[in-house]
Amino acid sequence: MKMSDTRPIRNVHRFALFTGGSTFFLLIAGALVTSNDAGLAVPDWPLSYGSLTPPMVGGIFYEHGHRVIAACIGLLSIVLAVWLWRVEPRRWVRNLGAAAVAAVVAQGLLGGVTVLFFLPPAVSSAHAALAQLFFCTILGIALFTGSWWERSRIIAADSASPRIHALAAATAAAVFVQLVLGAAFRHKGFGIIPHLCWAAVVTVLIFMLARALRRRFAAVPVLRSAARWLLFVIGLQLLLGGAAWWSRIYAADFPQPIPVMITFTVIHTVMGALVLASTVLLTLVCHRIVQPREAQAPVAVSSSAMRSDRA
Repeated sequence: MKMSDTRPIRNVHRFALFTGGSTFFLLIAGALVTSNDAGLAVPDWPLSYGSLTPPMVGGIFYEHGHRVIAACIGLLSIVLAVWLWRVEPRRWVRNLGAAAVAAVVAQGLLGGVTVLFFLPPAVSSAHAALAQLFFCTILGIALFTGSWWERSRIIAADSASPRIHALAAATAAAVFVQLVLGAAFRHKGFGIIPHLCWAAVVTVLIFMLARALRRRFAAVPVLRSAARWLLFVIGLQLLLGGAAWWSRIYAADFPQPIPVMITFTVIHTVMGALVLASTVLLTLVCHRIVQPREAQAPVAVSSSAMRSDRA
């Protein structure tokens, strides 16, 4: 592709990043709805009390505000998909944009069903889980349309077991299951014990993944930095989980949620989205630059590739 032809793709990349950041804001808004027990503050759907502009008081502020942000994200995803279809030469990336639109439409329908059927735990949990998948899809599009993805090539070999591709994918899958369990707990599907037990599994997997990255790919800056980031986010997430649980116990005697409980719970929830996104993007990066092959045929890390990673 000529230099003059890359400008539309760079613009799509920037727009995908903007959409991803906006989606993260939507995740915060959704967490605020649940934490403030505002899921049924507006009893109808898709309108709010039969209007597009209901009085923004009490729980209506959180629930209707969440709907407005979600509608904006839906429009952004449609623009992104159309834009990809016009300028992106890779069919699979264009299809990923279409999948993002399908996901956000399904997300909106699940949100409507959640309200109309009075917050059934299974539907509410599915609504939360699909939001995480949509977030990762948008970030994946941002990665695929970025200059790093275009420049990067195989620069390392992996001969150890388990292979880094499988370990990263398993970790991402485990984090997703953990988020589903957390959503089920928040929506009163079942108790906290499954969430706590699986948190131990996720923690072990992330530490294993970070250790493998540091030991096997110390010469690859992007993977070495990913290991440090994983340790940081899981440590912070564990601290936030403990703080959220403490605040829940502290607030047990209060008739309404209190600010400290809401704050810790919301931050813990959205940090979980960052942990999932980190493991998903790391899995994609590993597939891009790491070749699974036998130890007797290693791939050297070239200085030009190292500079590419630092860029």
